[in-house]
Amino acid sequence: MSFPVSPFWPVAIGFLALSINYFVQGGTTLASGPGWTKEKDRYDRTVGLWGIFLGGFGQLLTGTYLMVGLSWFPVYRHAAPLYMAAVAFTVYGIHWIVIGWRRYTGSDPGPEAWMAIPLLGLSVLGAVSFAGNRDIPVMILFVGLVLIYISEIPSRFMNSKFWEKSTGLFQLLTGIWLLYLTYGVTLNFANGMQWWV
Repeated sequence: MSFPVSPFWPVAIGFLALSINYFVQGGTTLASGPGWTKEKDRYDRTVGLWGIFLGGFGQLLTGTYLMVGLSWFPVYRHAAPLYMAAVAFTVYGIHWIVIGWRRYTGSDPGPEAWMAIPLLGLSVLGAVSFAGNRDIPVMILFVGLVLIYISEIPSRFMNSKFWEKSTGLFQLLTGIWLLYLTYGVTLNFANGMQWWV
């Protein structure tokens, strides 16, 4: 059985989902709000939901979609960099479901110090992979992720407000870049434009 090659990669879904999540996570970390309730538990549950559904399921859906399109129904041919994208979207998606659920339930964030170490490694791997494929815009995304996890490690190990704010800053900046990538990929695919993506 032969499958048609699809030029439409679903990466914009993952980019936008993570962008929205990073605006929520990074923005609320930097600004300590806005929050209309004085109850920290309710506030954290709301932020956690964004992590579960946008950061988590949005990326997991994209990663699964890509991996199935590369393997079971090979509709993305001659697109080896998509393998790295599929691995990253899937793992980051699962990781955001866990983080969102942790925040939603009010569980201890300390163990995330250990989580940040292999995710730093995954971010470096992504930067190297996309640089090697001369995909500089996506390499920049992974450099942003490297900066997030470099900040997250001391933030969680030392319970440091400085590093927590640094993590929030890098999340927000990476969220802005993800929004750019979303526009670029969407307009290139849907409108034949030539954005740098």
